[in-house]
Amino acid sequence: MTSLPTTPNGVQIHHTRRLPDFLQSVNLKYVKLGYHYLITHLFTLTLIPLMALIIVQASQMNPQDIHTLWLHLKYNLVTVIICSTILVSGSTVFFMTRPRSIFLVDYSCYRPPSNLTVQFNQFMEHSRLTGDFDESSLEFQRKILQRSGLGEETYVPEAMHHIPPTPSMAAAREEAEQVMYGALDNLFANTQVKPKDIGILVVNCSLFNPTPSLSAMIVNKYKLRGNIRSFNLGGMGCSAGVIAIDLAKDMLQVHRNTYAVVVSTENITQNWYFGNKKSMLIPNCLFRVGGSAVLLSNKSSDKRKSKYRLVHVVRTHKGADDKAFKCVYQEQDDVGKTGVSLSKDLMAIAGGALKTNITTLGPLVLPISEQLLFFSTLITKKLFNSKVKPYIPDFKLAFEHFCIHAGGRAVIDELEKNLQLMPVHVEASRMTLHRFGNTSSSSIWYELAYIEAKGRMRKGNRVWQIAFGSGFKCNSAVWQALRHVKPSPKSPWGDCIDKYPVQILA
Repeated sequence: MTSLPTTPNGVQIHHTRRLPDFLQSVNLKYVKLGYHYLITHLFTLTLIPLMALIIVQASQMNPQDIHTLWLHLKYNLVTVIICSTILVSGSTVFFMTRPRSIFLVDYSCYRPPSNLTVQFNQFMEHSRLTGDFDESSLEFQRKILQRSGLGEETYVPEAMHHIPPTPSMAAAREEAEQVMYGALDNLFANTQVKPKDIGILVVNCSLFNPTPSLSAMIVNKYKLRGNIRSFNLGGMGCSAGVIAIDLAKDMLQVHRNTYAVVVSTENITQNWYFGNKKSMLIPNCLFRVGGSAVLLSNKSSDKRKSKYRLVHVVRTHKGADDKAFKCVYQEQDDVGKTGVSLSKDLMAIAGGALKTNITTLGPLVLPISEQLLFFSTLITKKLFNSKVKPYIPDFKLAFEHFCIHAGGRAVIDELEKNLQLMPVHVEASRMTLHRFGNTSSSSIWYELAYIEAKGRMRKGNRVWQIAFGSGFKCNSAVWQALRHVKPSPKSPWGDCIDKYPVQILA
């Protein structure tokens, strides 16, 4: 017989047999996936036995039965004609009135030249040398930079590299031209689409709106056609990129067989804050140079060469609430210096806007299984036990990739926590913030470019772009990959993707 094991002092140890720990032995993720598959394909699974029954019945019919069926239809010719007419008419109306598919042919993100790079020490030294900031403000900026999640290779405009800075109208125009034209030149080169073929142009830039407009500058530069539908969106914050996509989508539903270009950027040159109000200093530390250009098409012939198909756009506006309206607010401080003030309530307001947005988006994208779980939990909470925690839908079942606006470290942290995401799901957002900073409305495109550069975008994958902006707004765009997507030439991550992800110290 085998003796029982003993402790170092000679005491025998008796093992008690127990049932296996179910939670340890079974990965509940796969149980949930099985449930999700069952509910999602319930209609198909119920059709299978029905079709089998029909096939069995048909196989048992003899020629006499078939002849009888034919005679029945022959003597009810009027009914057959009416049913056929209704079927054909209904099909025609459906195909004529259904929304056109919107394809994303390609997009381009601007990569500033290396001479515009700003490191932390350089940023702080230039801030000190301007003479506009007191010691308390300098220390505040230093702490914000350390906690921001930004790296040492972000970019600020040429005017901010001068001592003293030279934020003139001419310098602001130059920044806008470099960013917009840089992104557009690359886009036209990659797609081989001629500027004259563009029928719709939408430009969004929140804080710099000169006359003539930024959209007019693009029309003049590329000699776009005279009947182009051009729009210039201003003052709409970091979520304006999704708003611009939504506007272009609506225009493409009206105008057939054409292209739309959406340009998203922000201008820093004339919007740097040179005062000492703490809430207005944060944008100096976070916002950096960047921009994107997106080519959309409603031509069915472009589907084969396009990267993505637009599935949904959901927009949420909380501007009716005074706190939400003023939580991101451009104003002058006590000494008359202009800047953008960020409220302490910003994260709470963003959370409320997100809740409203995903409540609308959820039924459009979540599998039926998740919707039933959410609804049943809600009913249980209302009728039986108010202490039951509400069920948080698993958006990982709806999307493979997440592009969360790189507005700041806190924004990414909160969404990762509240949506129960894994680190890999927010990796693109964190690395974009680290490499390029907050590029405002274009940040979601740098994030998508990161996912492509990593080789993670497969055919059929779904992407959720979500952005927040002044007003206060929370907007979502959902895309589906039409093929295994590779990075386009001159990707902003082309020469540095192998260095990422990097460890960001807390």
